Amino acid sequence: MAGRPPARASCSMASTRTRRRLFGLDRSGPKPRETRRGQPLRPLTVPNLVGYVRLAGIPVFLYLALRSGDGRTAAATIIYLAISAADYLDGFLARATGQYSRMGALLDPVIDRLTILAGIVVTWKFELLPRWALAVLAAREVVTLVLAQLALRRGVDLEINWVGRWSVWLTMGGIFLALAFDSWIGTAMFLVGLVGSLLASGLYLKAGLAEARRAR
Repeated sequence: MAGRPPARASCSMASTRTRRRLFGLDRSGPKPRETRRGQPLRPLTVPNLVGYVRLAGIPVFLYLALRSGDGRTAAATIIYLAISAADYLDGFLARATGQYSRMGALLDPVIDRLTILAGIVVTWKFELLPRWALAVLAAREVVTLVLAQLALRRGVDLEINWVGRWSVWLTMGGIFLALAFDSWIGTAMFLVGLVGSLLASGLYLKAGLAEARRAR
């Protein structure tokens, strides 16, 4: 049987790669130029508007959850799910529209940290997840925010690694399940995310030190 013509095979591979990039499955290659250090912030883009809505939703989630009797209210849980899921949405919109920006590159990880910290506050108060694990993750998130600011001031721009990306999703997913149900599944997912987050921190530290040496 004759093989697929080279031109058609090449087009098919290019189409597959385009789809993988669109859905965030292929992140090979350099970062978009618009997200790099020294580029304009470009705050008014569609993906950034999603980020602003996520940011505004965090205090609303905290208000609704903390005033409840057990931390498990439908409204607060749905808002937390929406804030977490929109972490993927803003990236998808940036890739779909080409509206990359320096503001988005800086803002998105900060919103992720704040979303996780907000979930920690609620699950800690109502003991929905093991407090020792929450304390470890809270310390990790605060240290990550501080080190990220120091890195930016020193001109060090770190790439988000896959371990860190998956850990964020697992951690948010575990918190969401803990808010929604009384089940071991949320705890298990959260603990897996915690282990991944600590591993990602080690990878970020290694990459940051290497980048700092190159920047000298």
